[in-house]
Amino acid sequence: MIYNDFGDIKLSALGLGTMRLPTVGGEWDAPIDEAEVGKMVDYAIAQGVNYFDTAWGYHSGQSEVVIGRALAKHPRDTWYLANKFPGYDLANFGKAEPIFEEQLKRCGVEYFDFYLFHNVCEMNIESYMDEETYGTYEYLVKQHEAGRIKHLGFSAHGSYDVMKRFLDAYGEKLEFGQIQLNYLDWTFQKAKDKIELLDEYHLPVWVMEPMRGGQLAALPDEDAAILKALRPDETVPAWALRFQQSLPGVTLSLSGASSYEQIRENITSYKERKPLNKAEMDALQGIADRIMKRTALPCTACRYCADHCPQGLDIPMLIGLYNEHCSTVSGFIAPMAVAALPEGKRPGACAACKSCEAVCPQQIRISEAMADFVTKLN
Repeated sequence: MIYNDFGDIKLSALGLGTMRLPTVGGEWDAPIDEAEVGKMVDYAIAQGVNYFDTAWGYHSGQSEVVIGRALAKHPRDTWYLANKFPGYDLANFGKAEPIFEEQLKRCGVEYFDFYLFHNVCEMNIESYMDEETYGTYEYLVKQHEAGRIKHLGFSAHGSYDVMKRFLDAYGEKLEFGQIQLNYLDWTFQKAKDKIELLDEYHLPVWVMEPMRGGQLAALPDEDAAILKALRPDETVPAWALRFQQSLPGVTLSLSGASSYEQIRENITSYKERKPLNKAEMDALQGIADRIMKRTALPCTACRYCADHCPQGLDIPMLIGLYNEHCSTVSGFIAPMAVAALPEGKRPGACAACKSCEAVCPQQIRISEAMADFVTKLN
C-alpha cells in the first residue's frame, strides 16, 4: 500500500468511501449487505487501507452504523474514521450538537479522527457563514479542541469563489480540503484551480469521486483502446486512480466500492505508485475532451448572450450547470446551485425571446437548453 504523510500520521493513499455500499438485492434503497461490507473492510485493512469515510446521509444513516460495526472488529489504532456535518441539508443547521452526538453513537466511537464541514456550496454557504444564528464552525472547533475531532477539514462541491469565501473565513483552523477531482473535472469543474487554491492555504488535498461516480470506470471502446496501447496491463478504472497519483498535493483519494471485487481492484492500483507521464496525461485529457464534446454545449463564456438577455440571466453560468447536469446523468450539484439562485435568475425565467441566440458565436440554441434544463430539474 502506498502511504502519504499527514503530520505524524501515515495515511493510506487510498481511502474507502461508503456512500455506495453493496445492498441486499442490489437496489440502492435496500438494506446494506453487512456481511459483504465486513468482508470488504477486513480485506482493505489487511491490505493496508487505514482511512474510512462515512456521512450522516449515506444509505439514510445506515452507512455510519454498518461501517462502525465492521471497523469495531479491528484494533482502534489500525484505522481512521472520517465523518461530516451534513450541511447539504439546510434543515440541519442549528443542530450541530445533537447530530454530532448521534454520529458518535451510530459509529460506536468516542471520537472521529477526521471530521468535515460537508459539501460547502452555493446553496449553503450563507448558513455556514452565519455563526450568530447557527454557530456550526464554533461548535466543531470546540469538539476539535476537546479531542473529539482529531483533524478538522471540509469538502466542497461549490465553485472556486465559494471555496475561497469559506477558506478566507475559516481556513486558519482547517487541516485539509476535499474536492471532486478526476481527469474529466480537471478543467470541467476547474479542479486544477481548486487544488491551487488549497495550496495557497497550505492544505493537503483529499479527493472524492476519482472515477466520477463510476463514469470513468468504463469508457467507449475507442478510448479504452488508446489507454490499452499505452499501458497494456492497466485496467480502465486504474487509469483514473493513476491520475490521482500523478498530482502533487494529493494526500488521499477516496474511492467508493459497491462490491468486494471493486475494492480488490482499486487496492491493486495502490500497491505501488505508477504516476503518468506527459504523453499519458495528454491522452487522458483528450478522452476528457471527447466526453465533453459528446455531452456538453460548446459555450466559451464570451458573455455576448448575457449582455443581450432582457431577463438579466447569467447564461454562461446556467449553461455550465446544464452541462454538468447532463454529463453526470442528473446528479445533485446543478440542482443545489440553481436552488441557491433567486427565482428570477433560474433557467425557468428564460422568456425564449432568442435575443441571446442572435449573438451567440457558437450558435447554441440557448432557449431550448434552458427549457430542457427546467425539465431535467423537475
